[in-house]
Amino acid sequence: MASPLLECVPNVSEGRDLRAVEAVADAVRGVPGARLADIHADPDHHRSVFTFLGSPEAVEEAALALAAEVFARVDMREHRGIHPRMGALDVLPFVPLRDLAMDDAVALARRVGERLGREHGLPVYLYGAAAMRPERRAVREIRRGEYEGLPRKLADPAWIPDCGPSTFNPRVGAAAVGARDVLVAYNVWLDSRDLGAARDIARALRESSGGLACVQALGLPLERRGLVQVAMNLLDYRRTGIARAYDAVTEQAARRGIAVKRAELVGLAPRAAFESRASESVGLLDLPDTAYLETHLS
Repeated sequence: MASPLLECVPNVSEGRDLRAVEAVADAVRGVPGARLADIHADPDHHRSVFTFLGSPEAVEEAALALAAEVFARVDMREHRGIHPRMGALDVLPFVPLRDLAMDDAVALARRVGERLGREHGLPVYLYGAAAMRPERRAVREIRRGEYEGLPRKLADPAWIPDCGPSTFNPRVGAAAVGARDVLVAYNVWLDSRDLGAARDIARALRESSGGLACVQALGLPLERRGLVQVAMNLLDYRRTGIARAYDAVTEQAARRGIAVKRAELVGLAPRAAFESRASESVGLLDLPDTAYLETHLS
């Protein structure tokens, strides 16, 4: 009989010091029962995304071990990157995959949030299904103002953290801890340096601008590659999957005379998210089997 399986996908504000990234990964590997499935480090974003799975108990222990290593190695006072962020451990989501209800993930997220706040002096906001207030369900609302705006936010009674102190900790910033469904992080690289075009395409795609359902999108520069990208979160791949998102970017780019270079997947994705398309047809070249969520469910 299959055992309960939980996923955790922490986003860490370090993508350039690979020794630090590997030390954080080792903190997860050191927890029995936690399986590290993917690491995606991006120097332009200055951000790394770790994906690990296991029993709820193992994942909880691994998340706390990862957090301790992050706080020991990442100093937000020195952090500059293109991705929005408000803390060293920027986002810590828990995703129920098998034989777990969302309520189970919510209880675990709230417990972890409380411990992080208490043990590390970290302001913690609970988001997604774990949110204590409706206006805190979306990470983008919690992160508004980013790290630089935290002193003012923490002084605002409307933004008292759900866990931890209301005082600004300049080294670690703040964290969003939550519970959510499977999210697909998918970026399309344009064969262009035109940041304005990338931002226009992102605006056309995102749901909040009247674009595709359940899509968040940003146009971002990749200075080290001499390109721009449309970075997307597909919040519900059943409503908008990878193929539809790729085709929409390609169409919008073609209208501006821009070609698509390739795409990248950050973390894992269910096979169903590809909407029966081959990975090469959506810009994902030589995608390994380990990138499919189902590979890790056996």
